[in-house]
Parts: sequence; C-alpha cells; structure tokens
Amino acid sequence: MSPTILLLLALGLGLAGWLAARARAYGFKREVGSTRLAALPNYYAWYVALWVLIPIVVFIAAWSFIAPQMVTSSVLASPAAANLPEFGFLRNTMLNEAMAVATGQAQAVFNPQAEGLVEPYREAIGQSRMIGLAATLILGFMGGAWAFLRIRPDFAARTKVERVVMGILLLASLVAILTTLGILASLTFETIRFFGMVSPMDFLFGTHWGPDPMAATADPSRYGAIPLFWGTIFIGAIIAMIVAIPLGLMSAIYLTQYASPTWRAWLKPALEILAGVPTVVYGYFAALTVAPIVRDAAVAIGISNASSESALAAGVVMGVMIIPFVSSMADDSIAAVPQAMRDGSLAMGATTSETIKRVLVPAALPGIVAGIMLAISRAIGETMIVVMAAGAAANLTANPLEAMTTVTFQIVAMLTGEGSFDHPATLSAFALGFVLFLVTLGLNFIALRVVKRFREAYE
Repeated sequence: MSPTILLLLALGLGLAGWLAARARAYGFKREVGSTRLAALPNYYAWYVALWVLIPIVVFIAAWSFIAPQMVTSSVLASPAAANLPEFGFLRNTMLNEAMAVATGQAQAVFNPQAEGLVEPYREAIGQSRMIGLAATLILGFMGGAWAFLRIRPDFAARTKVERVVMGILLLASLVAILTTLGILASLTFETIRFFGMVSPMDFLFGTHWGPDPMAATADPSRYGAIPLFWGTIFIGAIIAMIVAIPLGLMSAIYLTQYASPTWRAWLKPALEILAGVPTVVYGYFAALTVAPIVRDAAVAIGISNASSESALAAGVVMGVMIIPFVSSMADDSIAAVPQAMRDGSLAMGATTSETIKRVLVPAALPGIVAGIMLAISRAIGETMIVVMAAGAAANLTANPLEAMTTVTFQIVAMLTGEGSFDHPATLSAFALGFVLFLVTLGLNFIALRVVKRFREAYE
C-alpha cells in the first residue's frame, strides 16, 4: 500500500481520535459543573490526535525504506529466482521488469526469464501492503487508546500538546542546518578524493582548465581553476553588480521618496516580477537579443573579432535578473528608517537629495549591503545565462567581449554525461562546488559583519 494511502488513513484515524477526545472533554465539562478543566477541550482533542498521527507517520517513514527491501528479499528467496544471475545489470533489469508488470506499470516483460518472477512479486507486494495496513491500524488504535484513557479533568493536555508542537518546530528549524551540514560533508569527502589525485596548489592557482574525462591518469596542468574563478567573479560580481546596484538602489530611492502611492502600487510589483522569471528565459533573452546587440555594437566601434558569446552579454542580463534582490532589500531598509530622522534633516534646511544621501542611505546601509550580498550570491550561482550567452571557454582575460565560463557551468559539464565518479574530471566538480560554497559562505559572513557594525552605529 502506498505511503499516500497510509497517510490518508492516518489522518482519518487522527480525526476520529480528535472528535472522540473532544466529546469526552465536553462530557467532563458537563459532569464537573462549575469546576474548570485543566485545559480547553481542543487541547484534549489534539493530544489524542497527535498520539495517533505521530507513531503512524514515523512508521510510514521507516516502512517506505524497509518495504522495498523486504519485497526484493522475498522474491529472491522464492524458487523462481534460483536461475537469476547473482549480480550485474541483467539481474537488476529482470527484477525491475517483473516488478513493473506486478505493479501494473507494464503489460509484459521483455526478458522471458523474468516472467516467472511476476507472481512472486505480486505475492510479496500484497503481503507488504497487508503488513503496512495492519501496522498502521494497530499503531493508530494503540496510540489513540493510550492517550484517550489518560484524559481526565485535571490532565494538563495543553502543556503536553505545546511541548510536542515545540519539538516539531525545533525539528523543522534543524532541517536547514542538517541539510547544510550534509551538503558540506558530501562536498568535503569528494573534494578530499579529488585532491588526492590533483594537488590543491595546481587546482587553486593553475591558469589552464581543460580536464580530459577519457584520460587514464590526471594531468595536474589541466586542472587550473583560476580562469573559472575569474569568469565567475567577472560576470557575476563585477559586470552584473555594475548593472544591478545602481539600478536597484535608484529604483528603491525613487519608490520610497519620490513616487506617488499610485505609481508605487504599480511599479514595485512590476519590478519584483523580474525575480519570478525563469532563468532559462533570461538565458534565451541574453543569447538571442542582448548578445547580438553587444556584438553589433562592438563591430560598429571597430572591434572586428567580437563574438556572439561574451561575458558582457551574460553579465548585463544577469544584472537585470538580480535587480529585484537589491531593490526590494533597499526599499524595505529605507522605508524602515524612522520618519523623525528624515523630518529632522529637512527641518535643518537640507534638501530631499541631501537627506537621502547623508541620512537615509547611511541609516539603511545594513539592509542595502545585505541585499547586495544576497544578489552577489545569487549571481555567482547562476548557470543557464552563462550556458546560453557566455560560452564554455575558460579564458583568463579582462576583455568583456570575449567568451568566458564560470564555476557553475563547469560543474554541470563535469557531472553530466557518462563520466565515472572515480575519475578526477568528475571529482573536480565537487572541488569547484566546495570552493563556491566557501565563497558564498564568506559573503554571508561579510554581510553579517557589515550589518552588525552599522546597525550598532545607528541604534
């Protein structure tokens, strides 16, 4: 039985427990008369419902991993599996074909030897479903009955429910931390494997990038990542920021200080729509519109070797994409500055522009810097625009009209295809990801330090 059906069954049992406990709590309320219950009836209801739902949810999470293994083990133990190969691709293919027919996902098997495994799969799957259904019902009834029998007028159901809710909230808050630690652990492990094949000095300070996935041994001179780091910084942190910071900051100043309420009601949502446009659309726009314009403009001023793939085209479109990140954060920060500071500046004879320059922007600087750092992190992690507009050439140059590539593009290139995960070319993607992770982490720390310093100055 699928986990979805078991979850629906759990919700039904939980609702039944909730209604039964609530009815009993109201019965206590009528019996005790003027004596107050230790908690509201809804807390008694939620106490029973949680004791029904939580054990079942934990079981379903575990059963979703155990059941497939149990089904496969049962099939392999059947006489029909005696002639199967012990290991290998053919054995797994035959098992998958038989399971697909047994579950109704396919009409027939391609390999005749898999025909005999269909019926054992059906029996094993049927047994697995019955076990899952029986365990769900038993856990639901046992948990609900135990909680229901504990309900008394003096039972502190509210405290119990709030503790469970607090635990759930704590678990939810730990998901992001545990996910980050898991990502860091996987990147670190694979990066160590890569640095066992290629020297960290050659990787971090080499100036030639050209891994050969077909080479039997790693050539350290082909794994210099400096061109990738430079391309990432040049496109995402220089060109894109030259576009995004002035436009985003000026947009925020206009919307908060000069625009009428009617204009603001239309312009702010229109500006923030840019953040919701898919990056592949920006990539098409960069490749089909901006890149030809940049090439034609370069040819018009006498640059004959201008390419249709350039860092400038990708950086400009990337800057447009991240304008909402800068604008929204700056808008909120400027709007949050106390009105008394603005009024005091104007009362002292300062003009509106002087007030913005010397009072509002310095006071809102923490939020503005946080938005800029967020935009930089978003830009250096962008892939599709670089793939479609900047090219794949790892060039170490300051000419924005030449093709360049970034770390994210090379990560995609190294991890797609038929490369082995034991080859240094494939493992280099993890090393690049590890460096990118450290860079974005460092940007976040810098942003926090700047925010903390200037926020203390203006509090």
